[in-house]
Order: sequence, then structure tokens, then C-alpha cells
Amino acid sequence: MADREQNDSDSSGGWLSAFAPIAGFGVTFATMFTKVVTEEYPEQKVPTAPRFHGRHQLNRHPDGLEKCVGCELCAWACPADAIYVEGADNTEEERFSPGERYGRVYQINYLRCILCGLCIEACPTRALTMTNEYEQLKGPTRAGLIFEKQDLLAPMLGGMIPAPHPMVPGTTEQDYYQGKVTQAVPEQQEWVDARTGDDEPAQEAHR
Repeated sequence: MADREQNDSDSSGGWLSAFAPIAGFGVTFATMFTKVVTEEYPEQKVPTAPRFHGRHQLNRHPDGLEKCVGCELCAWACPADAIYVEGADNTEEERFSPGERYGRVYQINYLRCILCGLCIEACPTRALTMTNEYEQLKGPTRAGLIFEKQDLLAPMLGGMIPAPHPMVPGTTEQDYYQGKVTQAVPEQQEWVDARTGDDEPAQEAHR
């Protein structure tokens, strides 16, 4: 009786083994009739997600001063050692940001960067954010993937004056961070024009 049960078990197992490859192909055949999800990049460009981690951007205040204060916290937070920051002191003649210091040198090495976003979390002034841009993160040379400060700075918008220039008269560093400064004022334009010798207001030149 035991031998008969053993033979029945062996025969059923043999049938299952024989159909195992066919069952595997069943998965393949099922996917043949599903919608193709392959993207034909770059001919077909699919919009990125709203919180996509792309190229970094160094932001400005509404009057054109830079938000980066050269604290180097982003560089310390980077697990790939991809960020290099060199801070410097603001002066009355050359002020690039509210407060005492600004980022004189700012580099991101995209050969190392893993786009994790830890640098964004570490930034105390929201100076560093990530855009949805990704096509710039390629190039024919390795040196071209080391982005400098001028490559990362946000574009000038209406109401801004390119630094260096003084803060809005009567405001403090806290006023900038609390969003109380909304645009450049005539006094700042006059200060820039007096030092550049340009008759055209700096704000108008960058609109």
C-alpha cells in the first residue's frame, strides 16, 4: 500500500515538473499584451514628479541678495562629499547676502552627488533647493559636471538687483528670513548706479 502511494506521488510530481516551464512562460505571455511603459527619451520627455530631485539651485531674496550665508552645513551633511563651500565676510562695499557672511565659493560635484537631498534639509536659510531639471547633469567632460556658484544661482527676476548691494534700509537679517522684504527699493538702485556709473537702473537692466 505504501509503495502504491509512493508511486502515485512520484507520477504527480513528474507531471508538475513537466508543466513548470510552461507555467513560467505564462507570465511572459501575459506581459506581452500589457501596455508598453518604455519611454523613448529624448524624443519623448515625460514630466517629472513635483518633488523630483534634480539639479540644485541657490536661491535669492526678492531684492536680489543671496540667501546662502556660507555656513557650510550642506557640505557637512553631504554623505558623498560632493559639495565644497568657502564662506567670506560681507562688507559695506560688497554685500552679497543679509547678515555677516556669504558663500564666496560654492561647488557641487555631480560626479559624486547622489541627489539624496540631505543638503536641502541641512540648509538653515532655504538657500539651497532642488529643481526638476536633469538634462544639464550630463556632458562630454568630467570637469563640466562640477558646477560653480554662477551655474547654480537662481535667475534674476523682476524687482531684483544683482548683488553686491546694501540691504533694504531699515531692515534686519531677520526681516529677510521672515519674508518682509518683497523687492528692491530705489535706494538700493541708486547705490548700485553710483558705483557702476550706469545711467540705466540695474533693476531695469535685468528684467
